Amino acid sequence: MLARKFAATLSACIMLSFPITAPPSSATPREALPLAAGPGDRIHGADISRWQHPGDKAINFAKMYSAGLRFIMIKASDTRQDADRLSLKYLDADRKAAQNAGIYTGFYHYALLPDVTTDSAIIKDANVQAQKVIWRLASLGGYNEMDLPYALDLENNCVRYRANKSCSRRATKSAVTLWTKTFMSALKEKTGRTPIFYSYPTFLESAMVRDKELSQYPLWLAQYAINPAIPTAQPGLKNVGCYVHSWTTASCKAQWVVWQYTSCGIAPKYGVPGNRLDLNVFRGSQDAFLALASGTWIPEETDLMPHNETSTALLDYMVATSTDKYVVFSLQVLRPDGSPVVTGDVKFVSGPNVNPFKFTQSITRATSGYWKIALKTDLAGTWNGELRFNDPSGTHSDVAIPVTFTLEQGAAPTPTPSPTPKSSPKPVASDGCKNQIKN
Repeated sequence: MLARKFAATLSACIMLSFPITAPPSSATPREALPLAAGPGDRIHGADISRWQHPGDKAINFAKMYSAGLRFIMIKASDTRQDADRLSLKYLDADRKAAQNAGIYTGFYHYALLPDVTTDSAIIKDANVQAQKVIWRLASLGGYNEMDLPYALDLENNCVRYRANKSCSRRATKSAVTLWTKTFMSALKEKTGRTPIFYSYPTFLESAMVRDKELSQYPLWLAQYAINPAIPTAQPGLKNVGCYVHSWTTASCKAQWVVWQYTSCGIAPKYGVPGNRLDLNVFRGSQDAFLALASGTWIPEETDLMPHNETSTALLDYMVATSTDKYVVFSLQVLRPDGSPVVTGDVKFVSGPNVNPFKFTQSITRATSGYWKIALKTDLAGTWNGELRFNDPSGTHSDVAIPVTFTLEQGAAPTPTPSPTPKSSPKPVASDGCKNQIKN
């Protein structure tokens, strides 16, 4: 997951140790699995993604079990299409290998919010992203008794960026809350399992509205540099007072179920290639843990991802004037029932007689199934090409819209004189693990 750097009080890294048990030689019935005591006498776990496979190396889950980990949360899906495809690469193999080693597996969806303002558009996007998760889970055969529920990873409320990557627009607190409730409710209704919500204290407090419905979902809370080996240690507190959000109790404590306490676990110790690993602890007894993993969901044929489903592309508008301004296209791609497509991307492809390198383009996803494409060229004239929708997953059929536009010669940009370069001190490398628990 993306690193969360928050308030913490420890000034030095702490090495922890705790008892473990021998790993099973093969998959073991859930009732017989020894859930070894981790730091603070809690059940110990990790979360992984493609970043834990540097150089395509495999994870040694038997070693992970021997080192005391009893659950992992695997990144299984993402709002962004490129990241979503990469999350698929190791998902199925990691899940099977972990469960064969006696380790429980959960999944998480990294979400980006839509750049829309109406409640109906927010709800539509949340349902589309929930559909992606349902299809992904169905592709794994649904939930088995070694699976923890799917988690929603939401930690960013920026919905529009400037050219320099800074945020120009953030979703309102009510929009973030509505989107989250819609997504979680859709997933729970379909699978019969209550999903988990992952975020960090300042986001929960500053980016969301306090909501009773949200508090019914198990909270996976990220807060670092607090020692989980201390039984009374807990996340959710400030140096003075507590973070106030949907999961804050009257006694100023956070009702978390899983706590991600470091992003600096010693990866090789747990059989994971690379240097760093996110580590987590579960709050509660073995029975509570097993209850979280109880219940199966076996998808029906209608729950499976469709293959080459018919797609329809609609051009909402096109703006093309002169070479000193962007050519802008706004388009949507729909499923047969009129809902937005769930997977796939769009791009402009120039006609056969046009040099494609004459154009630069940037593509922005406004919300599920809706994109804006901005083209730039310094050549006046009439141009033709296609706006193409392509879905490498094969879920939706590819479709294209032919477009033709004419540009007049715009004013030449005034060159900006280059500043005289100045020598600057060599940057000091920052330690991303400073104050974090190294376990």
